[in-house]
Amino acid sequence: MRNAIVAAVIATAGFSTSAIAESHGMTVGVSWSNFQEERWKTDEAAIVAALEAAGATYVSADAQSSSAKQLSDVESLIAQGVDALIILAQDTQAIGPAVDAAADAGIPVIAYDRLIEDSRAFYLTFDNVEVGRMQARAVLEAAPTGRYVMIKGSPTDPNADFLRGGQQEILQAAIDSGAITIVGEAYTDGWLPANAQRNMEQILTETGNGVDAVVASNDGTAGGVVAALTAQGLEGLPVSGQDGDHAALNRVAAGTQTVSVWKDARELGRVAGELAAALAAGGEVTGAMAYTTPGGTEMQAMFLAPVPVTAANLSVVVDAGWITQEALCQGVTGGPAPCN
Repeated sequence: MRNAIVAAVIATAGFSTSAIAESHGMTVGVSWSNFQEERWKTDEAAIVAALEAAGATYVSADAQSSSAKQLSDVESLIAQGVDALIILAQDTQAIGPAVDAAADAGIPVIAYDRLIEDSRAFYLTFDNVEVGRMQARAVLEAAPTGRYVMIKGSPTDPNADFLRGGQQEILQAAIDSGAITIVGEAYTDGWLPANAQRNMEQILTETGNGVDAVVASNDGTAGGVVAALTAQGLEGLPVSGQDGDHAALNRVAAGTQTVSVWKDARELGRVAGELAAALAAGGEVTGAMAYTTPGGTEMQAMFLAPVPVTAANLSVVVDAGWITQEALCQGVTGGPAPCN
């Protein structure tokens, strides 16, 4: 399934084999917002492998969750003579001057996994609105009635609102009917699990632990939520997440997290490396999707398909080599397949 998705994406994008072949000697720079999340290391390994296969060199910088540092990082990468840039933006509003500098230097930019509202960037991500829908569907199935909490992502990341929009689409009918009520909602600064835990603790205090389900927007925030729930004896309430973090998948097996929407970072990184290599060599990508951003910006974009992982289909991540059965099932007895 993974290979089919990527093959379809590459075919649609129209990567030029000759352009990739001509990327020998090219350098691609990657500006990471941070390495806080487990998944970015997986993305990086896939990008590096794709670039090495194309004969291109990888250089990178870690902004350590600082939008100011990310600007200086991009300046440094440009000064090193990179031929293409992949940017995971810490703050998609603050990153504008970096895109300006790259454009002035004639360097193509890939907005990696997070939208940069600039027509000069190529937007590469998963369908994050659909990720939000998948999260809400799984939680709603587990808790069709009750009091809901929405733990959102970082306010500086457009993905937070894409996810929230998809979640609302699924929950709206149940809200309108009175079946569910949203009793708390909060953004999570920097997507940090500790901030998500504090937000959840505050909501539990405000509601007197009157919570029946939590739609958390990624696995890191889900981890913070589960910690807060566990401290109050509420472990096992429906909780969503995304990214397929190993700890989150183990929680799904153990029954403390309901769903982790798996976005195979190996494939996103691989496509990014292929795309960057082609653009670095001056190749063109034909057939990519024309995308209009929420701000009305016209961009070229590419979206990969996410997969919701619940107790019902946990074997998919083991079969795909994403996680070992031992890591998935650690500490789990009598759980769902393949942990039973």
